[in-house]
Amino acid sequence: MTDNAPPPASTTDVPTPSLPVAPVRAVRLRELSPKTMWLTAAVIAVLTAGAVVVLWWPATAGLNGAELVTARLDALKIGLSIGVGSGGVVALYLAWRRQHSTEADLDNRERSLAHQQEVAAATIAHQDRIARATEHDAAERRLTELYLKAVEQLGSPQAAVRHGGLYALERVAQDNPTQRQTVADVICAYLRNPFTPPPDTGRPRPLGIRRPLLRSTTAHHTPAPPLGTGHTREDRQQEREVRLTAQRVLHRHLQPGEDQPRDTFWADIDLDLTGATLIAFTLSGCRVRTATFHGATFTGDAGFDGATFTGDAGFDGATFTGDAGFDGATFTGDAGFDGATFTGDAGFDGATFTGDAGFDGATFTGDAGFDGATFTGHTRFVRATIAGRARFDGATFTGDARFGWASFGGYAGFVRAAFDGSAGFGETTFTGNARFVGTTFADHALFVRATFSGHAEFAGAFFASHSGFAGTTFASSAGFDGANFAGHAGFAGATFTGAARFAGTTFSSYVIFAGTTFSSDTMFDGATHRGLAFDPVE
Repeated sequence: MTDNAPPPASTTDVPTPSLPVAPVRAVRLRELSPKTMWLTAAVIAVLTAGAVVVLWWPATAGLNGAELVTARLDALKIGLSIGVGSGGVVALYLAWRRQHSTEADLDNRERSLAHQQEVAAATIAHQDRIARATEHDAAERRLTELYLKAVEQLGSPQAAVRHGGLYALERVAQDNPTQRQTVADVICAYLRNPFTPPPDTGRPRPLGIRRPLLRSTTAHHTPAPPLGTGHTREDRQQEREVRLTAQRVLHRHLQPGEDQPRDTFWADIDLDLTGATLIAFTLSGCRVRTATFHGATFTGDAGFDGATFTGDAGFDGATFTGDAGFDGATFTGDAGFDGATFTGDAGFDGATFTGDAGFDGATFTGDAGFDGATFTGHTRFVRATIAGRARFDGATFTGDARFGWASFGGYAGFVRAAFDGSAGFGETTFTGNARFVGTTFADHALFVRATFSGHAEFAGAFFASHSGFAGTTFASSAGFDGANFAGHAGFAGATFTGAARFAGTTFSSYVIFAGTTFSSDTMFDGATHRGLAFDPVE
């Protein structure tokens, strides 16, 4: 049912933490053995005895009486002092060794504790990553299962199951923003399936009324073939309702308006409905990125009022069987309606075309309204046919505008329109009345070999540059009263079958009427000109 693959279930590999574990060695001083202790004591005793002996006999030689006694007592004191001092030095050394060993043990315990804490923290972090990965994988699996189940439901021959599949897809997109484009693609793919609407379908259910979610009770279904003429009217009627549901899902989630909850808007969505059959389709007030409707068929009225297309919008070859509303729509990219057919009325009042706007070969069976529209890029209506009324009053054309070989079957109004670029109406046919009253042509205005079967009114128009009406046919009256031709004006070979009025017209540059035919009254009262080449054919 779809060109898109289901969202893959990601499996996260969580590595086991590997911390460098340095061996924790006890920095201990070697204990003194008893042999060493006895040896040290013996050395101290020998030193003490030696000092006493040396001081007792050699140092007291020659002394007698009290001096000898005093000297030997001093020798004894000195020897004992040496022994006691040596013992004290050894005791201090032993105390230092004991203190150093104690500090080394404490430092070792601290390092061991810190290492244990690092290992514990790494273990906890590892377990947390495993838990998150497990939860993520479970969520991905649930998403994939729900997605696949919804797509499977869309292939069911039962309309109720297809309804459930659409609502399941809506849930997938709503709960998972990264899957919204995928879901939109699936819905568009479903709507692109061939479908022949049943006769006498009546009016569709109003938008915004959500149907209850219908779930399938069958595990597996064989995909249903496209619903066309081979199916019963009841089958097609049910499929029509399913398609209306699909359209409602798109419309509901492409509206960024303040009256819509923020979390229901799906931003930056592309729509591809090439060749789709759409029923009472609407994107009014919606915002999409690129929209492709080439060759699509809009059964019933189609509403795009206030819609915003941030990318290109393509309607080439599309067919609108009812009215088509684009009032206030914004086309940020290029807008293509080449070869489109508008069977009903088409409304583009107040629409904004920031990029190029193409209506080449388009057919408007009813009225076409472009009042107040803004065309920033190039505009093309070459060989377009507008059978009803064509209204471009107050429209602004910033780029070049081409209406060559176009056909206006009814009234054509360009009152106070502004053409900032060149305006081309060469060989255009105006069957009804055509009004360019107060229209401004900032660049070339070319009506060469155009045909005005009805009344042509250019009163108060301003032609800033060259204007060409060479070979133009005015089958009825033509009025240029108060018009201002700042550049060259050429009417060579033009034909005025009815009255031609140029009262108060200003020709600031040269104007050429060579070979012009005036078959009725001609009025130039109050007209001013710098140079006039006037050689009318009587």
